[in-house]
Formats: sequence, C-alpha cells, structure tokens
Amino acid sequence: MTDQSWSSSSRSRTRLGDPRLGRRLLGILDVSSVFEDIAFSCALNMACEILQLELGNMNLRLFGSPESFMDKQAHESDRLRQVIEKEMLKVEVWGFTLKGIAYSSTTTIFTNQGIDGFLECLAVNFDQYGKIEVYAPKDASYMKILQSAIRNDRFKSPETPKPLLIVTPRHESQVQATVNCSRKHGMQIRVRSGGHDFEGLSYTSPLLVPFVMIDLANLRAIDVDIEDNSAWVQAGATIGELYYRIAMESPIHGFPAGFVTSIGVGGHFSVGGYGAMMRKYGLAADNVVDARLVNVNGEILYRDTMGEDLFWAIRGGGASSFGVILAFKIKLVQVPPVLTVSKLTIKQGALEIIQRWQHIAIYEVPKELFIQVQISRTKFRRNLQAELQIMFLGPSEELMHIMEEKFPQLRIKKNDCMEMSWIESVLLFAEFPKTAPLDVLLNRTTERDIALKVKSDFVTTPLSKREFRKIFNKFLEEKQFVAVLSPWGGRMHEISDDEIAFPHRAGNMYAITYASLWSDEEGAQASQEHVKWVREMYNYMSPYVSKSPRASYIGIRDLDLGFYKINTTPTYSEARIWGGKYFKGNFDKLVKVKSEVDPSNFFGDDQSIPPMT
Repeated sequence: MTDQSWSSSSRSRTRLGDPRLGRRLLGILDVSSVFEDIAFSCALNMACEILQLELGNMNLRLFGSPESFMDKQAHESDRLRQVIEKEMLKVEVWGFTLKGIAYSSTTTIFTNQGIDGFLECLAVNFDQYGKIEVYAPKDASYMKILQSAIRNDRFKSPETPKPLLIVTPRHESQVQATVNCSRKHGMQIRVRSGGHDFEGLSYTSPLLVPFVMIDLANLRAIDVDIEDNSAWVQAGATIGELYYRIAMESPIHGFPAGFVTSIGVGGHFSVGGYGAMMRKYGLAADNVVDARLVNVNGEILYRDTMGEDLFWAIRGGGASSFGVILAFKIKLVQVPPVLTVSKLTIKQGALEIIQRWQHIAIYEVPKELFIQVQISRTKFRRNLQAELQIMFLGPSEELMHIMEEKFPQLRIKKNDCMEMSWIESVLLFAEFPKTAPLDVLLNRTTERDIALKVKSDFVTTPLSKREFRKIFNKFLEEKQFVAVLSPWGGRMHEISDDEIAFPHRAGNMYAITYASLWSDEEGAQASQEHVKWVREMYNYMSPYVSKSPRASYIGIRDLDLGFYKINTTPTYSEARIWGGKYFKGNFDKLVKVKSEVDPSNFFGDDQSIPPMT
C-alpha cells in the first residue's frame, strides 16, 4: 500500500500484516473522503458492510463530539486498524468471489465468511510467518503473476476460471500458513511450480471450483553438494536452473530430467520426468532420495517422518494429491566431460528407418545411447519432417562405430556429430540458439506464445512399415503438429513397475506424445478444430498402442480421459477410469496412501487420487 490517494485505479500489491496497511486511513485528516472512496469501491458489494459501517461509526465519533479530533483519533486507531487489516482485502476480493460462486453454480462451502476467515488467519499468523504476499484480481500485479507461468495459451482467455487469490510465499513456513488457513476456512488450493500442466490444473479449475493458488516461483533455492553427489532443490526452481547450478559446480555431473528447461521441479519430479539420459539412469523421480513436504496438518515432513509409502507415492504419483512439495533431494549422476549429439533429418526412406528404429534404439544399442524420433509439420511446410535426435554419453568415434554396426541405414557421417559438454547438449535439445549463453537457462519465461492440446501413448509391440504409412497419412490432416517417439529400454526396463509410483517400465518399447499447436489469435473455432484433430488422432492410434489398460503418462495430463463430476464427492470408481491409465497396478496403493494421509481429500483437483470412502 502506498501513501497516494486510495482509489481503484491506484491499487497496488497488499501484504497482510504490513504495518503500512491502512496508514492512509489512520493518518488522514479528512476521514470522510476516505470513507466515500472505499464506499464507492464496494458500492455494489454488500460484503463491504462491516468496513463501511466501521468507518462510518468512526466518522461520527470523530466529528460528532466536542472532544479533540487528535485525541479521539488516537483512541480509535488501534481498534480500527484491526478491522482494516481483516477487511481491506475483501474490498478487492469479495466482488470477484461472489461472481465466481454464481458463475460456477456449485454448492460449495466456500463463502464470504471463508474468505474473511482465511485472510484474518494469515494476518493473525504474521508474527510467526512474516509478510505473506497475497494478490487479488483487482491488484495491478495479479494478471502479471498469473500469466507469468501459463505455458498454454488455451488458458489465457478471459473466460478461463481464475484463482480467487494468489499467494506467493517467500519462506516455506508461509506455505504451512497458507495450507493451515485454507483448510481451516474451507478453501481449496492449487499449487504451481512451473505451470506446465497441459490442462492447466495448477492455476485453473475446469470444474469452476473457487480456489486459492500457491505460486512457488519464489521458492527456488538450489544447494549442490558435489562431494555427496547430491543436491537439494526447492520445488519452484525450473529444471533449467537446476541444470545450470549443477554445471557451474562440476563438468562431470548432471541430472536425468526433461528437455523443456522452464518446467518446474515440483511437478516434473513428482510425476516421473523423463529425458535424454533415462536409458542410462532412469527418470528424475528414480533419482530422488529425499523430499520436504507440507502435509494436510501443515507440518513439514522429510522422508524419515513421512514414511516410505508416502515417499513412494510422491515419486511418480503426482504429489499434488498428497501435499505441497517444498523441495527434493536428488542424486547427481556422472556425465563425461565430452559427449556427442546429432540431429539428423531423414530425407529418404523415413518409414523404413523408423520401422527399424523400433528394434535398434530400444534393444540393440547400449544404454548410453539415446535416439529419439520427432515427426512434425508446420503451416509453412506441406510435407512431414522426420528427425532423429541423438545423444551419446561418449566420444563421436565410438558413436560412429556403434551406428555403423547397428544402424547402417542411417549412413551417419563424422560431420553429423557434434561433441560438447552435457550442459551444452541441454541447450541444444531445448532448441536455444547456437549463440545462447549458458545463463539463458536461468530465464523462467518462454519466448513462444502457443496454444496446444497434447496426448500420450505407449507402444508395446513393433509397428509395421504399412502401419506407419497409415499413421503418417493421418498426420497430414493437421497443419501444425509434432509427434515424439521416445525410446525406453536400458535402465527403464531394469526398474520394476512398483519401485516407485510411475508404472511404465519393461514391456513398453517407446512412448508417443502427439500435439497440435496453434496461435490463440486463430480464434475459438480454429482452437476447437485443433483439439478435435488431436482427439481423432488419439482414437485412430487405438489399434497400435498399449491395451488393458491403454496407458498414459500423468506428466502429459489429459482431461479427455475423465474427471470428477461437479458437486460430487470423488469416488474410487470414477478415478479408476483415468487412474488405471496413468498408474496401472499402482493405482490401488496410491488410493491407500491417500486414504491414510489425506482422508478428507483436502489436496484434491479434477483428476486427483481419491481417498477410499
């Protein structure tokens, strides 16, 4: 709050517990003008009754008696300060809240009294937790913060349901306070670390349920311990920030996680997290050795205090169903000082090469070699483009020898191979410009504004050349899309299905991700057409992918698989529909863990693990 005149056009960020809160009201000589300004702000909102009445009473007491104004003002200020701190944010929040409840048509316990209690609860805990930054929809910074980590333009429209409040904790204790106050006053929460949930569930609610968003962007400390071959990384850090910090400490250490460097650690590690080193070292979640989590009681737990079942669940099962991840302790892996990378565009014989790739890349080459296929089409290119993306944890001469023996059809040449450090390969796979400095990995924003719909599958039996031709012809129906075929094998086949909650191990040859991409400027009708094509593509792929169940990766969230009905209690039978696809045989254990640690389903969303009722 600033000292400038208080008006709706000049509202700025408000901090609960800030001693300056209401200073304009307490120190001003003309209390009447302040009352009029606030009354105007909430003229259409009966929720401001308390504040209006209190200010009106103060006005009468100050000017309706012969006592000295200054003496009387001092007498009233302490009591009024309490009212203001409790009520002020309701001026900003309640109008939106009432609209949200009316719009959602839900029978929710979320009431004006709930907001009142929540804000009062945070304010009361000021001495213990410090200044907690809370943003309401009318705050100037609200939309900037909300959109800072919306990675899918499908959810930037004005119609998209938005948080009632955004809390941006700067200390882990403030996450505890937010959880405690939310639970106490019946407020649902969503937690965002990087914002890459493909259905936007960390910052929106398709079910139109009012919620508070905890944005963890300020909690991104990284402590690398090379001697211990480990690192603690807070949930709000991106994997790009983690990669950079590791590389700054050692040229021979790395970590096996994803390609998109703006992904948040909290979400990525908790759903699995795969990338170019998974055949050698497994998933990101396979290399998590400890965690720090806020549970439903607002307690901070470590592995030894949360128990092995909960620790199992938050590695691959999606931590948002069980608590708020604050940080992970990870085991660093060894990388050579120099490795080899190649990107080969297949200009001829793509069908034959990809058909051969299924056998070679999964079963015949060493686990140090990762060969991924990307098939794409843009609006500027009529035909499909197939590219092999290769990373080998070794020198180019050794890669050449392996490829000549195992995959001679590629005819890979020496000048196709680039030797570089592991951290340089991160930049290449993330498609940064060749001249980009390493510290570009510290940039949390993305340059591309794009809308997309994504789905995933797993292939368990090899496809024929004829089947690939039919699939490629189906791809040609979409103007702009990308399909990625990521090879399993190696370490991914050595780890059992139930070692952690991520179940997709031996028996899977490769994962397929397919996405349609478009600009939001194309309009609503075009958006519907793109989404329709992805759904049709998914249905078309049914004969060629896993069955009973048809598996999907929770890291590529897909609400088309199902979600809870509005105004109903989440049930096992509902959740089994999509939970069986995401978690296969591990779903029942996840339900058991949920029932033990969060039986009231406080940590719930549209596809969360349900407690057994």
